[in-house]
Amino acid sequence: MKTARRLSVLTAAAALLFGFSHGASAETIVRKSISYFQIGGTTAEDLDRELERRGPETRASGSRHPGATQIKFGGELTYVHSAGQCRIGETNVTLTTRIILPSWKNRKKAHGDLALIWDALSSDIKRHEERHAEIARQYARQLEKALKRLRPQRNCEAMQAKVAEATDKVITAHDKAQVDFDRVEAVNFEKRMIRILEYRAKRNSPKN
Repeated sequence: MKTARRLSVLTAAAALLFGFSHGASAETIVRKSISYFQIGGTTAEDLDRELERRGPETRASGSRHPGATQIKFGGELTYVHSAGQCRIGETNVTLTTRIILPSWKNRKKAHGDLALIWDALSSDIKRHEERHAEIARQYARQLEKALKRLRPQRNCEAMQAKVAEATDKVITAHDKAQVDFDRVEAVNFEKRMIRILEYRAKRNSPKN
């Protein structure tokens, strides 16, 4: 006998730049999309103000950011009851990530230092959010493996409790990894931007 239970774990990982037959089977399904929000302005001050006003608002901080990655874990599993025990049947973990990035509508008209600064900043925002999505993919696979490893229980109620425990453990670790990543990124932001700007300046300078 099989009974289905939907995994309903939902987390939103806020990006911070400045500031889950009879044989058990498993599959992780990953979906990723990218969307953009437009900003205007012609000066560095304009861009700062536009990012603060138009950037995505995250649940974790309640404030707006230059970019964000929305993360949703879900999926479906089945329980198999036989020989007086309940075990996991099929497991399908899903992960949906939506990366939200800024698009400066005046970029083509920009020259000099402002263009250099924006290109460096926007590339770092994109790299940062892609890393958030990759961290989520790593933990989606860990969740799949953790559920697949669960040993049979005396009944399906006990099995459900084990599923909930394993899920909570992986999601808690995921959330911590995301926060730790943001913390390191924030500390190293200035040094990272200087390296990117120096590299781009050298690449764009006229050759002798």
